[in-house]
Amino acid sequence: MNGTESRDTGPAESPAARLQSLFEGHRLTPTQRRIAHSMVRRAADVPFLSSVELAELAGVSQPSVTRFAVALGFDGYPALRRHLREVAPAEQTAPAAPFNEYQQAVESEIENLRHLAELLADPRPVRRAGALLAASRPLPVLGLRAAAAQAYGFAYFAAKVHPDVRLLNEGGTMIHDRIDGAVRAGASALLCFALPRHPREVLDTLGYAKEAGLTVVTVADSAFAPVAKVSDLLLPAAVGTGLAFDTACAPMLLGRVLLEAMCDDLPDAQARLEEFDARAVARGLFVE
Repeated sequence: MNGTESRDTGPAESPAARLQSLFEGHRLTPTQRRIAHSMVRRAADVPFLSSVELAELAGVSQPSVTRFAVALGFDGYPALRRHLREVAPAEQTAPAAPFNEYQQAVESEIENLRHLAELLADPRPVRRAGALLAASRPLPVLGLRAAAAQAYGFAYFAAKVHPDVRLLNEGGTMIHDRIDGAVRAGASALLCFALPRHPREVLDTLGYAKEAGLTVVTVADSAFAPVAKVSDLLLPAAVGTGLAFDTACAPMLLGRVLLEAMCDDLPDAQARLEEFDARAVARGLFVE
């Protein structure tokens, strides 16, 4: 066993934050990143799960869980679980009344939102992202396939306070041209929403954006998502996987939080909003 067991995570950290700290600095395979992501999502329960239960939760084999524990520097999964119990001793909560599949999907999203709230206890990454986005003129916002709706929603509201927002929600051969155009116009950052399944084109586009000199800020479903390697600042928000199609309440809310942080760095944001409201009233735009 190496020095991992002596890591002091501090009593103020949440279970999810402790796990994130445990994984930092390790080069994990895609399968291991999947296990790590599953552990973070169920941080409070992980110290009480067997290797078989964790394997089922992550959708991997039991030997993969053992190799994952060894990759973190432990002798095996029992040593990893023992470490987790030592740094976060707690009693398992009594099982709740069973939910049907629709209620379970809602409960999963509630847990995702709780996890997001824990991450936002440290507001510095979001504030840094907000400053980067506010300073970029223009501001390209990328979101393809499943993430297109998240990008559109952010761009719709951002355009009310930011002078030049450019939505990139359709792929193809033109997307690099549009990034080139944004860079020529003075863009310094790009915001990307990246949700599973992760299109290869998103990774290629982010790599191209970085080569063009843009700082890439990404909202993704996990800190271990494939887009992490082509992002300068990644903000995780988990998706729900209990239904036939993933649900993305946490990424949407994180997008709104980013809008708030961006407004804080746009001195005329409030004036722009008041101007829009005045024009909307004059045009009779909304039904009161």
